[in-house]
Amino acid sequence: MVDYTRSEARAWAKEKFRGTIAVTHPSYTPDFSGINENAIRHDVLKLKELGFAGTLLVAEVNVTVEEYARIAAVAREAAGPDFGIFFHAIFNTLEENIRAAKLAEAAGVDRALLAYPASFWPTSHDQVFDYTKAFCDETGLATMLFPLPAWGFERIHPAGMDVAFVRRVLDAIPNIVAIKAEQAYPGIPGVMEMYHHFRDEVLISCPIEAETIPLMSVLDFQFSGTSNTNWMSDYYPRAFDLAQSGQWEEAMKLYWQVHPARQANGAVSSTSTPGTNMINRTQWKYQEWLAGFNGGALRAPSPKLPDRFMKQLRASLVASGLPVTDSPDEEFVRGRVSA
Repeated sequence: MVDYTRSEARAWAKEKFRGTIAVTHPSYTPDFSGINENAIRHDVLKLKELGFAGTLLVAEVNVTVEEYARIAAVAREAAGPDFGIFFHAIFNTLEENIRAAKLAEAAGVDRALLAYPASFWPTSHDQVFDYTKAFCDETGLATMLFPLPAWGFERIHPAGMDVAFVRRVLDAIPNIVAIKAEQAYPGIPGVMEMYHHFRDEVLISCPIEAETIPLMSVLDFQFSGTSNTNWMSDYYPRAFDLAQSGQWEEAMKLYWQVHPARQANGAVSSTSTPGTNMINRTQWKYQEWLAGFNGGALRAPSPKLPDRFMKQLRASLVASGLPVTDSPDEEFVRGRVSA
């Protein structure tokens, strides 16, 4: 159970939401019948080694609510008490998300990223508000609001979640503590507008490292997440810490060093994400594997990642001077850590 109340959640988040937040995907036993707890433990410890302050436990894959709770328990046990663990509210229905959040909270998550499932098809901001409030009222977790074009809320307003809607949410729901501001992604209008209006009330996160480090020359971010920046090893925690401590020019030197990896990530992601409004989780898993995380194939149905993209991503890490495994790509699907 969390150690704050709804009314205390924003003050708690102001203290606890710091640094860079990565992502952790499930790993499975060889027959895919269960969770590979050793691999999950390995991945969380690897994040801590690299300097990340927390992680999102990805649920946008084929895991049950009960499996997810077990993943949360293993992650918390491995991470210890001072590592932020986000619940990913992207299960099939509002009711399932509430049940999953309660189980995950009991297992060790201490915050939530509020996503909206494909079964939710609102045609008014009232419906989005009601969903958001119902989740937050039932769970009590310090929750990050997530304006993102993938939800399709642009049918209601061009921004998806406009200023007036966010104002209503913040006034009515005290455990909304942060905004992962991606309105009009790709681009910065959402993060700039949310920062302009709400930075004194809740934390504003720009999860896109390509934008965050340059923006930190003028904006004061205390945390950034959640995203797959861990495939670039310790670059992002280092660059973020430099920029936050006033050494922005040094952060930008690192930024340009890893630009080949950034470009490759954008190029490969652009082959699938824009047309589907879905992240290719196999791509992210492979990228993590290149950097020493477990990797391993995901349960069906899962997307494929063609060899040509694997080669492009691998070569970009070499060009960026970042750590990259010398294991052949065929080992990726088996994973690095035995169950």
